[in-house]
Amino acid sequence: MNFEHLKKLTDMMFVPDGSGGILQRYDSVDAKLLNPLVQAYIGDAFFHLYVRSRLLSYEQAKVQVLNLFSAQIVSAVWQARAYKLIEDVLTDEEKGVFRRGRNAHSHAPRKASTIEYHASTGFEAVLGFLYLSERFDRLIEVTERAFQAIAKEIMSKRQGKG
Repeated sequence: MNFEHLKKLTDMMFVPDGSGGILQRYDSVDAKLLNPLVQAYIGDAFFHLYVRSRLLSYEQAKVQVLNLFSAQIVSAVWQARAYKLIEDVLTDEEKGVFRRGRNAHSHAPRKASTIEYHASTGFEAVLGFLYLSERFDRLIEVTERAFQAIAKEIMSKRQGKG
């Protein structure tokens, strides 16, 4: 992004309110009405922070190790697997959010297949939906199940069972 592009985006997003502040466009967020990719954007941020915090239960000194593990766990490949492993505990509403996220138009990176990337987007949309709906107990429950499922799969692969 070049300076001119950033300037145009800033002018579009941040509008002076006339009293020295910035005009806020929205008073609230209705998670049900958001684009699934916006839900996934928030869900991705939450999952990254959750995983990084959760890994402190296992390592607290080696940042490089923490970074390597968190990068693997939050990858599209592992998120897609996590969804398959926890799908049976999700509500119909959460499964609907997943489908909308999975089917949203986006471009897959090189490190994951298109199917994995879209599934991970659906998974992140579920997390973002729960976060924005302020269903924090359910969000933690789903996220912890996903974290545990991924950790068990990684251990199983390491032990040659995967």
